[in-house]
Amino acid sequence: MTAPANGISVRAMEGDGDAAWDAYVAQAPGASFFHRAGWRRVLQQAFGHRAHYLVAETEGRICGVLPLVHVKSRLFSNGLISGAFGVYGGPVADSEAARQALTARAVELLEEVGADFVEFRSIEPTQPGWTVKDDLYVTFRRPIAEDPDQNLKAIPRKQRAVVRKAIAAENLSAVIDEDSRRLHAVYAESVRNLGTPVFSARYFRLLYDEFGDDAEILTLEDADGTPVSSVLSFYFRDQVLPFYGGGIAGARRLGANDFMYWSVMERARMRGSRLFDFGRSKHGTGSFAFKKHWGFEPEPLGYEFLTRPGREIPDVNPLNPKYAMFIAMWQRLPLPIANVLGPMLSRSLG
Repeated sequence: MTAPANGISVRAMEGDGDAAWDAYVAQAPGASFFHRAGWRRVLQQAFGHRAHYLVAETEGRICGVLPLVHVKSRLFSNGLISGAFGVYGGPVADSEAARQALTARAVELLEEVGADFVEFRSIEPTQPGWTVKDDLYVTFRRPIAEDPDQNLKAIPRKQRAVVRKAIAAENLSAVIDEDSRRLHAVYAESVRNLGTPVFSARYFRLLYDEFGDDAEILTLEDADGTPVSSVLSFYFRDQVLPFYGGGIAGARRLGANDFMYWSVMERARMRGSRLFDFGRSKHGTGSFAFKKHWGFEPEPLGYEFLTRPGREIPDVNPLNPKYAMFIAMWQRLPLPIANVLGPMLSRSLG
C-alpha cells in the first residue's frame, strides 16, 4: 500500500475484493466493461499474465480503480496495460487526486516489474506529459433506438439492402448459442484468413463462464444448422459490445455478418440496451470500412504511453510493414496448424 496523500491511499485489490470493485465500476463515470474484476481472473487463467489491480481509497471507501496487466513477450512487447485484451482502460476515479494517486503507483510498478512501458487505453487523454497515440485506433458507437425501423434506416441504403436480403433469406437463422466451441471454430477460420493468430478455445470458454448473462454468443446457422458466423457480445450498463466475432469464407457472400450484427442490435434493443459499441478498428482495415458502411462514425482513441528511458512505444499491429511477410505466411497455413500455433502467439498480443 502506498502512503496516503491528500487522504488517498492505493493498494492492490485483495482476492475477495471483486464485489466491491465491481460495485464501484458499475456506477463510476468513465468505467467500461473492461474495468470489471473478472478480467483479472480470466487473463491469469487463460494466459498466465500477472495482474496488478489497484484500488484507491479514502476514509475506508473506494474512490478509484486501475486494472493493470503485465503482458510480457520476447517477440512483441513488455508492458503494463490498463485494458489489456480490451478496448478501453486507464484509471477511473472520483477526483483528479485519486486518478493521480493511481497513476503514480502505476509508474512505481513500471520499475518494480521491469516493464518497458505503461499503457492506458483511454478514450480521451488524461495524463499530461505522456505520449498519446491517437492515429491508429478508432472506436465506433451509436445509440440504439427503441423502434427497430429507425435502427434499420440508420444504416446507409446500399448496406441496408444487404441486411434486408440476409434477414429475408430462408437459409439463415440466428440463435443464442451456449457452446463457445462453435464460436471459436468460426472465429479461428476468420482470423486465420486475415493472417492473425487465434486465441485459445479455453480463453473463450473462460470469458463466457466468467461474465454469465453479461456475455452472450449469437450464431448464424445455415439451413443444415452449420455455423456460418458467430460473435461473443458483452453487456455493460445500457451498452452492448459485440467483441469477438467472425465468419467462415462464405459468410460475406451470404450477408451473414450483416445479419449477425443486426441480430445482436435487435437482441440488445429487446434487453434494454441503448448504445451499440462496434468496438475499435485500425485505419485502413476491412473492419474499419465495414463499420463505416453501416453508418457509424469513427471516434479517435487517445491511448497514452509512458516509457522507461531508452525504450520505445511498441508498434505491434498488422499494418506495420515488418509483419507483412508473417501475415501472408499465416494466411496460407492449414487451419489445424494455425489453431495449434495461434494460441502460443496470441497470448502476448494484449
